[in-house]
Amino acid sequence: MRPALTAPSSEPLQRLGTPPPTDRLRGWLVAVGLAVLGGVLRFVGLGYPTDGGTPVFDEKHYVPQAWQMVRNGGFEDNPGYELVVHPPLAKQLIAISEMLFGYDPVGWRAASALAGTLCILLIVRSTRRLTRSTLLGGIAGVLLICDGMSHVQSRMGMLDVFSALFVLAAFATLLIDRDDVRARMAVVITEGRVGDSPYGPRFGVRWWRLATGVLLGLGCAVKWSGVYWLVAFAVLTVLWDVTARRAAGVRRPWAGTLVRDVGPALWALVLVPVLAYLAGWWAWFGSETGIDRHEVGIGIGTGGPWSFAPDALRSLWYYSGHVLAFHESLDTPPGNPHPWESKPWTWPMGLRPMLYYYASGQNVNGCGGPDCVSAVMLVGTPALWWPAIPVLGYSLWRLVTRADWRYAAVLVGYGAGVLPWFLNINRQMYFFYMTPVAPFLVMATVLVMGEIMGPAGASKERRQTGLLVVALWVGAVVANFVWLWPILVGLPITPEHWNAELWLPSWR
Repeated sequence: MRPALTAPSSEPLQRLGTPPPTDRLRGWLVAVGLAVLGGVLRFVGLGYPTDGGTPVFDEKHYVPQAWQMVRNGGFEDNPGYELVVHPPLAKQLIAISEMLFGYDPVGWRAASALAGTLCILLIVRSTRRLTRSTLLGGIAGVLLICDGMSHVQSRMGMLDVFSALFVLAAFATLLIDRDDVRARMAVVITEGRVGDSPYGPRFGVRWWRLATGVLLGLGCAVKWSGVYWLVAFAVLTVLWDVTARRAAGVRRPWAGTLVRDVGPALWALVLVPVLAYLAGWWAWFGSETGIDRHEVGIGIGTGGPWSFAPDALRSLWYYSGHVLAFHESLDTPPGNPHPWESKPWTWPMGLRPMLYYYASGQNVNGCGGPDCVSAVMLVGTPALWWPAIPVLGYSLWRLVTRADWRYAAVLVGYGAGVLPWFLNINRQMYFFYMTPVAPFLVMATVLVMGEIMGPAGASKERRQTGLLVVALWVGAVVANFVWLWPILVGLPITPEHWNAELWLPSWR
């Protein structure tokens, strides 16, 4: 006979963490309101600039490829060009936009603007869950709206804003899964079942972790760099499982995680992402003229140890090998780098932005003077990006000294987007690779702002002083964004104004 239940100690429940905030309606109103505001700013004037009616900068690669997908039913078919060097999903999303709005600047940028708008919604919700504060979640939304990099990339027919969308969405579902696991563990503790096994309880199907796997697989179907976040988030969720079991009083938390959690995690964060990634190639699989689609018997032998695999997968593997060879050979030419190339040690503070568009002289009017300049520069808002080193340093200190899981989460997300690029510093690299990283900088900044504001139980003077400092910091970011606005959207300005926008020599 099972012994009678006794009242559980409240200590394990407290160690499981603070429950999410209860002001659900206000939380959604803040998130949706800021997303609408950010969406208006992302979409206004979306059709400008162009290069004589054609795409600008790297839009010249992806916009025509997306239009090929419109004509061909979802895939590119230009084997002579052989520069289709990224998976198809983001270009398929751009293609949908072009189908809806036409092959014009609005058509090839609307999907990016929508992705950037959804990122605002996601960061408000994620930061609210991370900090347990609707106010701090709202501040995160304001900061992302006013981030110059996120703004410009949301207005370009390029791939990186879609990477940001899927990575941030995966992070959001991972946070929900963490809370869901702790809520289930709290039920087990309340029912007095936590000691039934030295390994702790089974959690059953974790739907939010499955969603994370799907989203990370889709992120890889945008760019292969999504695999960095896949690995990083998989490690993070396993560590969270260990800490949840330890906090609940499970006798063998590490063994329990290995026995109960790692197997399902491999299924959710390995198999499911692979299937989601392959789903992005649906049109290529169904095509007859896709690049390298039917290489078995041509570039690939019909026999060999892998002959059991379907011909379509073998052809995709062959094609992927060509793409990998392209990326491996994409080095900086000695003595002749790309004029806007940068290296990862310059990215945290955005020291080397990128000029996407520039026109001057008789081709530009409307600045109130005889000579006007119209330019679009990819630049992170300095009031947000320049404090990055102390913000990241403080985050690391909190992680090391307090084992604060919130800082661990944002540092893992940030590091996954930056650290892998140090492995091959000879490769050509560009500042826009930081697009999926920018939300994690925002969340780290907001965590620090929360420390400045002080805990809810602090004295009135402490809270008021903290609120004042945070308000001034947020105000500085907003004002900085307003100042940069002309070079974020290409408004005509005088040459003197243009020079005043270029704060550092490295911006030229």
